[in-house]
This record gives sequence, C-alpha cells and structure tokens, in this order.
Amino acid sequence: MPSAAMRVDLVEWTQGEPAIRLIRETVFVREQGVPRDLEWDGLDRSCWHVLAWNDRGEPIGTGRLCQEGKQARLGRMAVLQEYRRQGVGRALLRALLGLAQARGMGNVYLAAQVPAIRFYEKQGFRVSGEIFDDAGIPHRPMTLVLSQAPGEWR
Repeated sequence: MPSAAMRVDLVEWTQGEPAIRLIRETVFVREQGVPRDLEWDGLDRSCWHVLAWNDRGEPIGTGRLCQEGKQARLGRMAVLQEYRRQGVGRALLRALLGLAQARGMGNVYLAAQVPAIRFYEKQGFRVSGEIFDDAGIPHRPMTLVLSQAPGEWR
C-alpha cells in the first residue's frame, strides 16, 4: 500500500514537465537504456499527465493518457526504483483510468513491458496481441474495457 502521505495529481504538461522529465529520464533513459529521441516522442503536450509525490513533496512516479477518439492510450508509466512495489504505480493507474472514464472513453490500451503484464492484469487489462520490441524492450499490447474494469474508477 502507498504511504498515507503519498498523493497523485493531474498536472498540465507545462507545469509538470520538470518533474516528469526527471522521473522518465531516470527510469527509461538511464535504467532501461531507452534512447532519448524515442522517449521524448513529441506527444506530451497533447496528453494528460499524473504525478505521484512522496511525503516530502518530491516527485516519485508519473504516467500519461492520450485520447484517441473514444479510446485512450496509456503510457510512460514510471516509478522511481525506491518507491516500486508500494502502490504508487497502482495509484497512478487508477488516476489515469478515472480520468479516461470521466472523459467518456470506453476503452484503454497500452503496450506493457513483459515483466509488468501481471501488474496490468490485476487491474483488469487483458493481453491483446503478440510480444513486440520497442526500444530494445519486449512489450505486449493490452486492452481494458472500462465498463468491465474492476476498481473504483467505475
């Protein structure tokens, strides 16, 4: 479970950019070796972002949601290493799914890194395709129909 003092906020890209960049650079570029030009795909300004903060007001996790008609693409979910397995990722995901539902999106899809598939399955996502390579990391497409999803965002 996350710390009671942890919070998740919906942030505008222009306000959250420094914190979002810090987290994604740490997790994706440094830890996982994703090339910067692939990580910074130019879509951030047109997506919604959430940030998780620890009890000291430091950013510890982020994720984004891009609307595509009546469906949403979830991505760039990242939690700093020392905060993993403490409910931060789940809190970020729930905030993004709540936003998707509030915006009238019926389906959410994502490309999960293979080791994270079980995490998304626990939240109701289902594998919807074969494994593929993205930036040298194996991924698998997953989808969620919000009206069939478990959790408090319904």
